[in-house]
Amino acid sequence: MDGVQTGAAQKLLDRQSLVAPLRGRILEIGPGRGVNLPHYHPEAEWVGIEPAGSKHRAIRRRARQLGRSVRLHAAGAEEIPLADASVDAVAGTFVLCSVRDVRAALAEIRRVLRPGATFVFLEHVAAPAGTRTRRLQHVWTRVPFAQCRPDQHTGEILKGADFTRVDYIETTARGVFGLQVPLIRGTAVR
Repeated sequence: MDGVQTGAAQKLLDRQSLVAPLRGRILEIGPGRGVNLPHYHPEAEWVGIEPAGSKHRAIRRRARQLGRSVRLHAAGAEEIPLADASVDAVAGTFVLCSVRDVRAALAEIRRVLRPGATFVFLEHVAAPAGTRTRRLQHVWTRVPFAQCRPDQHTGEILKGADFTRVDYIETTARGVFGLQVPLIRGTAVR
């Protein structure tokens, strides 16, 4: 994103307001280099699953800088190494596009959530058919090193994932080359 956003997009992209309300034992899927760590409540017990071991050092460094202890697993979202109903919340930001099997990952997220607990998410999604953005999304998914499929209908996939309730809002943010990038932000309740 280029930093010039509408008010609606800025609010949607605000990671702090997404994760700060979460309490208890929180699992973050695909935390990357730990960009969300500063935004969690100080008393939250943070557990991360990040399949890219090369990012673990950055996560641990950021956690030390914040004075936060973390538990980190080298695992993917399709096979979460935690017990059933063992977390109070799951968070994911811009990660479902890189998961090999989104439906399997959502089933795992649902499995590890306690009854009534929530999965909070912020994701880029497929642009409307026939748009310049959608054409570029299709091209991007074919790039071998990209590891990102931004042309998924993630909202629809979430609604079909057997959660009790799925709510999200949609907007667009201005991306590189002036593209309008569609985003969703919301919650799925077990």
